[in-house]
Amino acid sequence: MPTLELAIRRKSYRRPGAAAVEAVRDLALSFPQGSVTALLGPSGCGKTTALRILMGLDADFEGEVRHRPARLGVVFQEPRLLPWRSLGDNLCIVARAAGLPPPPVEALLARVGLAGWGARLPGELSLGMARRAALARALSVQPDLLVLDEPFVSLDAATAAQLRGLVGEVLAECGATTVLVTHALEDAAALADRIAVLTPRPAGLARLVEWPCDGRPRDVAALQAALDIGRSSI
Repeated sequence: MPTLELAIRRKSYRRPGAAAVEAVRDLALSFPQGSVTALLGPSGCGKTTALRILMGLDADFEGEVRHRPARLGVVFQEPRLLPWRSLGDNLCIVARAAGLPPPPVEALLARVGLAGWGARLPGELSLGMARRAALARALSVQPDLLVLDEPFVSLDAATAAQLRGLVGEVLAECGATTVLVTHALEDAAALADRIAVLTPRPAGLARLVEWPCDGRPRDVAALQAALDIGRSSI
């Protein structure tokens, strides 16, 4: 599969009665097959706007996206599970919409620590459990491209650390090209093998750092040193 390429010359939007806002300018990135790339930047810098363009949800921009993979799995900031359908149904609906046969629901839920929960409704889950279910749903389409948009936001530190560990294991197994959007150094340090630091809005590329799992410490302090930034810069 060719390398996914994103090239945004300019993206602006205008709300009624307000001046135009330039969200992204001259952002060019490539995402090699099987890589895990973190888009790291402060809240409001344009990360999610760039992500929507990458996923094909926003075509109103100057630039292009080349070689977008066919099957897309997404874990949004909010779990977005259908509250009136069981967890199993939530997984099956997404797979059916992608033209795929019913997924192995129980195996997927077991993989994310929710064995036996297929018949339960989303309202019975904690936020951490709902995030796990959302990950299983994204995997149900056998994605070529997996997008994680602030997947650990609003979780307490212990739950976020546990879920990061789980996501790391899943990414190693599924082999999908992955884009992680975050403003948390902990997320990028633990999961990514490439880190794109974005400028404040309008989002552009400040630096791109290779961060392979080659035995070096994968913690925040080591990442800060590699990026030559302070925590307050993100």
